[in-house]
Amino acid sequence: MIIASNVSKRFGKLTALDDVSVTCNRGECIALIGPNGCGKTTLIKSILGMVVSDSGFITFNGKNIKHNWQYRENIGYMPQIGRYPDNMTIGQVLDMMKDIRGKKHTVTDDELISRFGLSDILSKRMRTLSGGTRQKVSAALAFLFDPDVLILDEPTAGLDPVSSEILKEKITAEKNKGKLVLITSHILSELDDLVTQVIYMQEGKCCFHKSIAALRDDTGEQKLSKAIANVMLQK
Repeated sequence: MIIASNVSKRFGKLTALDDVSVTCNRGECIALIGPNGCGKTTLIKSILGMVVSDSGFITFNGKNIKHNWQYRENIGYMPQIGRYPDNMTIGQVLDMMKDIRGKKHTVTDDELISRFGLSDILSKRMRTLSGGTRQKVSAALAFLFDPDVLILDEPTAGLDPVSSEILKEKITAEKNKGKLVLITSHILSELDDLVTQVIYMQEGKCCFHKSIAALRDDTGEQKLSKAIANVMLQK
């Protein structure tokens, strides 16, 4: 579904991506992890078309994204920090996004709006919201248009335990529908029950891309954090 082939990107003297090749298919929940500055965000922005690679290319359903901007309609993106107009209410932000998407998205997925209790506070202005509530708005927007691909950057950061479980249940349900979910997170314990594959990056390179089953078999560890530490210590 999404294939990155030999993608490289430099910002001045910094090599953010160094010949990265990965394949991400439908029905998978893939953790994109690694230390700060490893290239995760640049790879995500490259997939979203926000960063243009210096070499290599990315395809979405077999088409080069460089010449096919419409593919973005099939992606729901949840940024690590959502930034919205301070004076707009939650309801206005939701309506604005529906207007931007246009008439062909008349059917929306409002489950998270309901389960997060956002439907009860639609008149609250964005500037008055806590960080956790802003995170709920970002999550609701990512799922709102029933996209084929979900890219979630630190999705549970700032959420209370109940809301975190609601979001994880939603992620699992969408994956089971055959959607592709890409998640970045520094809290690896949050991913143990979610992900089916792991892409581990370091210094702009893809160190490995393995299924959870293979990772556990190779290391003998059941916890994701311990399995990854085991692999990296062997390198």
